[in-house]
Amino acid sequence: MQKLAPIALFVYNRPEHTRRTLQFLQQNELAADSHLFIFSDGPKNAKQAEKVAEVRALIKQVDGFKSVEIIERSTNLGLANSVIRGVTQLMEECGKAIVFEDDLITSPYTLRYFNDALDRYEKEEQVMHIGAYMYPLPIAESEQLPETFFFRAATSWGWATWSRAWQQFNPDVEALMEQFTAEQKHQFSIEGNMNFWKQMQELKAGKNNSWAIRWYASIFLKGGLTLNPAHSLVSNIGHDGSGVHSGINEIYNVSIHPQPVKHFPDLIAENAGAYDLIKSFLKNRKGNLWQRVMRYVNQRLQA
Repeated sequence: MQKLAPIALFVYNRPEHTRRTLQFLQQNELAADSHLFIFSDGPKNAKQAEKVAEVRALIKQVDGFKSVEIIERSTNLGLANSVIRGVTQLMEECGKAIVFEDDLITSPYTLRYFNDALDRYEKEEQVMHIGAYMYPLPIAESEQLPETFFFRAATSWGWATWSRAWQQFNPDVEALMEQFTAEQKHQFSIEGNMNFWKQMQELKAGKNNSWAIRWYASIFLKGGLTLNPAHSLVSNIGHDGSGVHSGINEIYNVSIHPQPVKHFPDLIAENAGAYDLIKSFLKNRKGNLWQRVMRYVNQRLQA
């Protein structure tokens, strides 16, 4: 019998986002057989305390899972420290985990995808991360891709891993950055088409506190790979300005794939076709100058 991975859900002060995230998780075909751990961060200040309390009242009513355990932090750890501490706890206790934040809606088959992939690649040391999100690639080209493929970068909107991989996570950004050569920086940033290295620099400068960029860097430096679906199994509903790191934009919006994933790659290697498609998307994701100006205006109007 398949031993299902525990689910870690990290919540803070967004009750409506949390409600929707839980609603879609409950509709997953493996939800009733899965253990759910909800990590609730403490409020930063008195102003946030009311919303945090509202979220905590909501999560105490959750059912539809094999078990629900709520871990309430008495102080504010911040998103990065909350995720790092919570994931580390589940790795030590369970050896693997599926991880969500409070602004992700899922397919009914997302948990199945994660558990099947966790079982299939459990002993493949090079496979270090399983992602459920995929960029909105052009439909005609993406239809030519296999159902799942390996890629270098790690997406953070719904993911899973094993303790053997998480042990390679290095939270020290300076120690990570010191290991990169100039060519590695170029490849890490998908040949300069994504601002991954800039995120590292901003983290070092104290301008962000991303756990995700450090996790990707840790994977990259170990020569690791991430498994990804050709069509996204999650959608982020936090692009309304409510999240810690979310902006008001539609660049990364996707439709959730309505079918279960049945095929996984046998060859443990980055898929060249998928890499080229993702690189092209990242290169052109912001559109031409006029599209960028209009997006900026719309963001200012909604701010």
